[in-house]
Amino acid sequence: MQDQQEELQAPGETAAISMDALSEALKDPATAMEKFGPLIEAGLAFIGTGVAALLVFLVGMFIAGRVRKGVQMVVKSSPRFDETLGAFFGSLAYYGVVAVVLITTLGVFGIPTTSFAAVLGAAGLAIGLSLQGTLGNLAAGVLLLAFRPFQIGHYVQVAGQEGTVKGISLFTTELATVDNKKITIANGEVFDSAIVNFSAYGERRLDLTFGIAYGADIEQAMSIIRSTLDADARARKEPAPTIEVDNLGDSSVDIICRVWCAGSDYFPLKWHLLKTVKLRFDAEGVDIPFPTRTHYVVNKTAD
Repeated sequence: MQDQQEELQAPGETAAISMDALSEALKDPATAMEKFGPLIEAGLAFIGTGVAALLVFLVGMFIAGRVRKGVQMVVKSSPRFDETLGAFFGSLAYYGVVAVVLITTLGVFGIPTTSFAAVLGAAGLAIGLSLQGTLGNLAAGVLLLAFRPFQIGHYVQVAGQEGTVKGISLFTTELATVDNKKITIANGEVFDSAIVNFSAYGERRLDLTFGIAYGADIEQAMSIIRSTLDADARARKEPAPTIEVDNLGDSSVDIICRVWCAGSDYFPLKWHLLKTVKLRFDAEGVDIPFPTRTHYVVNKTAD
């Protein structure tokens, strides 16, 4: 029988095996192992590598999911953090673990991961530079949600705007003005400006100034202001209101009134006091001066 030559497949080589050689080899197990052993070993090694990579991927994805849920639970359990941060930090942790899992899986297959990680780093840097304004707003939004200088429902003044906070997202803050206009401000502008929160402490001090004429009775005017405050339950008795002569103006004696009240009562109490004190001043003869101007006319007759 004519000798036949076969080239056995080895790792990284191309093999061409004839059907006659395969039939001849199967008749003798020793010959079959000798001829096809390297091919079988290479196949088993590839299958083992694939199974190991699959296990690494599956276990890694399971861990990524558990990490995301764990981070969300930790953030939500803290009263200092907003619920939006829980989803954000959870997603951030999840995708970070997924990136590590993918690189590890490629390493199991024998693919060099150093260059792959370098490409990812360069791509991340390029994306960060192109979106630096957006990422700045994102970072500011995270800080606003973490430190919480104001909350939804607070009346604030930020970035030159004033209104009630209606929403805080990772990128923008939404305000509603007193006439119900919607204002959307980028979080970067909010965080870089002075934030005035009128609702933070629950109480506010109302400062009013009443001007009376120099000929009016100061003690009578102060008594009217004090009794008006005593009659209004919205005016706090502790700390006690301050009613004093604050300034001697060009045409009036200025009496300052400082009283504490709930933040929600600030404007209603202010409007009520201004109206009531004015009506009582009129009724009890306390004059409120207003600017006057005297004109002198000099007539010069001809000589």
